[in-house]
Amino acid sequence: MKLIFELSKEGRKGYRLPELDVEEVNPQQVIPEDYLREDLDLPEVSELDVVRHFTKLSQKNYAVDTTMVPLGSCTMKYNPRINEEVASIEGFTSLHPLTPEDFCQGALEVAYRLKEFLKELGGFAEVCLQPAAGAQGELLGLLLIRAYHVDRGNTKKTKVLIPDSAHGTNPASAAICGFEVVTVKSDENGELDLKDFERKMSDDVAGLMITNPNTLGIFERNIKQIAQLLHETDALLYMDGANFNALVGVAKPGEWGVDVMHFNLHKTFSTPHGGGGPGSGPVGVSERLEPYLPVPRIDKRNGKYTLVWDKPKSVGKLLAFWGHFSVWLRALAYILSYGKEIDKVAKYAVLNARYLRELLRGVFRDPYAHVPCMHEFVLSATNLLKHGVNAYDVAKALLDRGFYAPTVYFPLVVKEALMIEPTETETPSTLEAFAEALKDIVKVAKENPNELKESPRKTPVRRIKEAQANRKPVLKFKRG
Repeated sequence: MKLIFELSKEGRKGYRLPELDVEEVNPQQVIPEDYLREDLDLPEVSELDVVRHFTKLSQKNYAVDTTMVPLGSCTMKYNPRINEEVASIEGFTSLHPLTPEDFCQGALEVAYRLKEFLKELGGFAEVCLQPAAGAQGELLGLLLIRAYHVDRGNTKKTKVLIPDSAHGTNPASAAICGFEVVTVKSDENGELDLKDFERKMSDDVAGLMITNPNTLGIFERNIKQIAQLLHETDALLYMDGANFNALVGVAKPGEWGVDVMHFNLHKTFSTPHGGGGPGSGPVGVSERLEPYLPVPRIDKRNGKYTLVWDKPKSVGKLLAFWGHFSVWLRALAYILSYGKEIDKVAKYAVLNARYLRELLRGVFRDPYAHVPCMHEFVLSATNLLKHGVNAYDVAKALLDRGFYAPTVYFPLVVKEALMIEPTETETPSTLEAFAEALKDIVKVAKENPNELKESPRKTPVRRIKEAQANRKPVLKFKRG
């Protein structure tokens, strides 16, 4: 069986790899005998039985299509079906990533237009679409910061400052890139403590990783001053873009002095991402970091879209191919559907969060009640501890009331945290019903706390030992 590969790269008219004579292999020669089966014990069922089986399975799940999923810092919004239709266009789904440029101009145009939209929305000099997830976007951001300092001979810049309210991936990304992580405290308003930040600033600081709005749902009002202080010592400002849903179309981080930020296309720009994927974490950068972005770059030259490889200061290639293309398609469709009114995303996200927070006033402890929230807010269930009920119990009890649970026990700076993000796609009536469900839980906690300890009662799977399930997962099916 002969295979022929043709590739095209910048600076080459195209080249043809030699033919490969690949021998057809009998599966029994490469698969261990223990894994081979002659008979499959599959039931003989009708099409109707199969449809009913999988439909019933789907109805046992909690999903945005059936209920509110208020996962704080995760932006689990409704995903318009038009996005799925666009991502399913056959010309895109059947495209091979090594298709020569002349035959994939439409796909390259999608990537180029999306990149340009993200540059405009973020206020950046350039954007790289390659990162396959937000965490990989963080990794790239730190690689760019390191490349910048090494290129300038600043090899002593070995520390990265990170707020104590940050996502756990922030210190992990910094550590992977060889930086020493230094924690900065939050102040009484839930913002970065400027005094602690200034105390820990030094010539060996490479940069600061900050989320804005932060994981408490609070806007960092000193962001421009922070950027200025960093730049005075040639340190850089990295912004975690997980909460960009509160800013899109309204504010541009690049204009605050942010040097690098990852966008979560699967959050802000609407791709289903339950269960860990698919994801896409494009990175926007200031002019300082533009030379170090990965290759290939997507550019438009003489009316043709092309992949550019000749970037001598680039940190290199990030993925085997170019990125998660189907997520790009959904994001572009989403942006185009809103057009100039995309600021409604942020405005309604903030409005919904503030309305829901007001509905829950007095139900739980609100450690930052004196500070306006943005798209999400963090409450504390410490007021229920005296009844023997904690945040975990509240989360499980919500499942019995038709709602998915909010994020619990994060951020770590709030004890018994309930981190709630309603997103812009929920209606006022849904928010009101969610608030009533939480009020009912608090009422039951005071009158019959043991009932909550037995929640959830109505789900296919009751409470499990989650730590044990993580450490000793059962991955084999055992026939009963």
